Amino acid sequence: MTPRDWVQILAKYREPSNLRSSFELAISLVPFVVLWVLACWVAQYSYWAAFAISAANGLFLLRLFCIQHDCGHGSFYGNRNVSDWVGRALGVVTLTPYDVWRRTHSIHHSHAGDLDQRGIGDVMTLTVEEYHQRTPFGRLLYRAYRHPLVMFGLGPTYIFMLQNRLPVGLEGRKYWISAMGTNAAIVAALGIIVYFGGLQALFLVFLPTTLIAASIGVWLFYVQHQFETTQWDVKDDWQLHDAALHGSSHYDLPPVLRWFTANIGIHHVHHLYSRIPFYRLTEVLRDHNELVEVSRMTIGQSIKCAGLNLWDEKSRRLVSFAAARKLAA
Repeated sequence: MTPRDWVQILAKYREPSNLRSSFELAISLVPFVVLWVLACWVAQYSYWAAFAISAANGLFLLRLFCIQHDCGHGSFYGNRNVSDWVGRALGVVTLTPYDVWRRTHSIHHSHAGDLDQRGIGDVMTLTVEEYHQRTPFGRLLYRAYRHPLVMFGLGPTYIFMLQNRLPVGLEGRKYWISAMGTNAAIVAALGIIVYFGGLQALFLVFLPTTLIAASIGVWLFYVQHQFETTQWDVKDDWQLHDAALHGSSHYDLPPVLRWFTANIGIHHVHHLYSRIPFYRLTEVLRDHNELVEVSRMTIGQSIKCAGLNLWDEKSRRLVSFAAARKLAA
């Protein structure tokens, strides 16, 4: 069966349940708020305990971002307007202007795996040839960008604290309204937090929760497309559905992590049919076992993805810098 054939089969899973969606939102948002308040209260007695609670709460924030992600695809509620306004409200919590993110993420879905359409909504990836054509300084910059400390440490901080504040690269008044409106709401929320909880609420609760969620989120996005057997092609050879199915991984996580990540690890199915609500993705794998092993990886297997940096067009593999040196030699 071709990837295009799968689209027709997956269409029957696209309808969300408004009741189920509201339940999923409630069991994510309520614990998030409760842990926030608890961490602020505990901070009066123990900074380390407050930090630990905040770090754990990063998982609930991650889940809220995944729900915002579904809202962006119009798959969370049957009414698109309801999905959009829930997404905008969550965007204040996740520090992500909803309309801006929805547009860049749409571009990502439309061009994932297309070597001629890189640069918006994806992880910058060079081919082996492009890397060797760069100046020594250019190669150094790319190596720094791909270093795990930057990719999963400094990078998430930059994206959510700075990059998301301006809709750079997008034209249109609506994106500036989205960014500036979200920024204003964030400033107001932070003002309330500092007023009632002091600076310790900012540094021991807000920052750990946000940055831990951001780092895990970037890691998830990374391994969903940056794995050895992913798929990249020049535009003339690129096919949307092939790239969706074979250029996205099935990150097979333990049940508790599947819950906190809202099944986003079933990414090959999501890219093939993005209108499926996250809570129905498991139905797809249950009904169609042949999709389970497509680009499947476990947590242990995913670790090596952090060392893959360049697309080798000849072997059609993502390779490390060391492997690229051998290819050049």
